[in-house]
Amino acid sequence: MNKDNKEKNNTKGKIGVVISDKMDKTVVVKVDRLKMHPIYRKKYKVSKKYKAHDAENKFKIGDKVKIIEIKPISKEKKWIAKEVKSS
Repeated sequence: MNKDNKEKNNTKGKIGVVISDKMDKTVVVKVDRLKMHPIYRKKYKVSKKYKAHDAENKFKIGDKVKIIEIKPISKEKKWIAKEVKSS
């Protein structure tokens, strides 16, 4: 494994869906999570987009991936995309 892109062992990562694969070696992953309103105690969905490194350009739009935090590759790319095992 490359020393520069070594994964952190203590990170759990995030699971999301690829929404863009137009860049070379980069995918945009949308991660949804539930958040609770502080007063009304109702849960609502919040989304965030992350740019993740995809060295082989193997992920396409709609693929479910796991992203793991790594050392920054560029200004916005601090994640690497891994394949999610279907169970």
